[in-house]
Amino acid sequence: MKTKDKKDLFTKTEKELKKLLLEAKDNLFNLRIDLSQNKLKNTTSLMLKRKEIAWILTALKEKEIENAKNN
Repeated sequence: MKTKDKKDLFTKTEKELKKLLLEAKDNLFNLRIDLSQNKLKNTTSLMLKRKEIAWILTALKEKEIENAKNN
């Protein structure tokens, strides 16, 4: 995930972030299956996908905190 993409995460709505999170988790699941079947050539993609999920979760948490402060 590029720096620009990371910054864009913080401008998205919670609904969009949850959709991205679901897609990223599905993708990670498929990568793990490929790894177990020895189909995966680039094993660093697992680490990168986990980092992407962490960024999305961080952005979601920030949105929740922001909404709690406003209410």
